[in-house]
Amino acid sequence: MESSLVIAALGLGLASSLHCVGMCGPIAFSLGLNPDNKLDFTFRNLIYQFGRVTTYSILGALLGIVGYGFSFVGLQNPLSIAVGVVMILMALLPKNLGADNLGIKPFSKLMYKIKMNLGKFLRKKNYSSLYITGLLNGLLPCGAVYAALTGSMAMGSIRGGAIFMTFFGLGTIPLMFASVVAGNLISIQTRQKILKFLPYLMILLGIIFILRGLELNIFLVSPSSGELQINGEDHGH
Repeated sequence: MESSLVIAALGLGLASSLHCVGMCGPIAFSLGLNPDNKLDFTFRNLIYQFGRVTTYSILGALLGIVGYGFSFVGLQNPLSIAVGVVMILMALLPKNLGADNLGIKPFSKLMYKIKMNLGKFLRKKNYSSLYITGLLNGLLPCGAVYAALTGSMAMGSIRGGAIFMTFFGLGTIPLMFASVVAGNLISIQTRQKILKFLPYLMILLGIIFILRGLELNIFLVSPSSGELQINGEDHGH
């Protein structure tokens, strides 16, 4: 997997975590973590955070299966270009990113069940419940996650999709972790200003995917077909 995509995934996760703090922060704040015991607090906080990352990684692997299908029939490059275009369009049409409900009844019912189960596990304080809370939290609708999942599909392999989403998830941890430590760490006004950079980052990531698909032999950005083949030899693993 190209280092440029790893950095982009981390950056997208870091930038989008400001949105995550606003959307998922209340869940984190209600976990009942006690900062007085710093070691236990850190461990329990990380358990919750890595629950989210686990979900992102699994979703990335699933989307990687789709990408592998395209790669198997020789369409990895067109897929990469298409994903880049979609990401740019998502950045230019931010209202579509904020859709918590896709207007599909089965999707709405699924989200309702997830939120109900979140409430159940939030009332429990053991380690497994914290991890499951993180797992379920990773399934909640989020435009930034949708954008990242779109990118994971273009990786063309199960492993590539999982790795891409893992780094995206890791990028969300610092601010999410800090928000649990300090409550509303960043003011709404500051958060909104920083969030304005998210569309630009998505556009940059989209451009990287387009260049990747064009195989322009640009170091670390647009590898040649031979390099892509080497990277994709073990798509199924």
